[in-house]
Amino acid sequence: MALNWTMLTPDRTPVPLPNEMTITSIDSGVDLTLTIPDVPPSGSSSTSGGSGGVKRHKAVGKIWLTDQRLVFTAPSNSTFDSLSVPLHSILSTRYEQPTFGANNLTFDIRPSPGGDLTEGTTAVVRFKDRAMFEFVSLLEKTRERAIYMKRQMEEDEEGLPSYTTPAESNSVTMIGAVPVENPPSYDS
Repeated sequence: MALNWTMLTPDRTPVPLPNEMTITSIDSGVDLTLTIPDVPPSGSSSTSGGSGGVKRHKAVGKIWLTDQRLVFTAPSNSTFDSLSVPLHSILSTRYEQPTFGANNLTFDIRPSPGGDLTEGTTAVVRFKDRAMFEFVSLLEKTRERAIYMKRQMEEDEEGLPSYTTPAESNSVTMIGAVPVENPPSYDS
């Protein structure tokens, strides 16, 4: 979601967010390829489109899966320092086992404003010296839980409807600061 926004300690591990718990980490041999499509120049019409190019960043480093995000960090001499993706911003994942080549995990990312990523950004992760299936399984379960928790929080925030005091009328009597409605008047 955000390129080079992860706060890192001197040993290049991510600084945890409040109440964040690390699920797993892979300390070496993680190959990440990030593909960021170009966006149209500002002020142009939607029919003109962008330049049609893409930016590709590739680095080998470490990856962390927490209960809130997926974090990749690269050595300081790489083309980018870090990639931080909240789990609910991973739009889709594909675990691929090609006949020729290494297994890989491809996922689409929903960018945030000012995060240096654009719509259509994808990341491909490969492990050089370990199996990937266990990590993919953990990511999927953790991602599903994060999405569920976010939906629950949004539903809880909706809560009960807000109530307003009735409009001023002749049938409303105020006792202290509490409005009390009088019974309807009867015609005699």
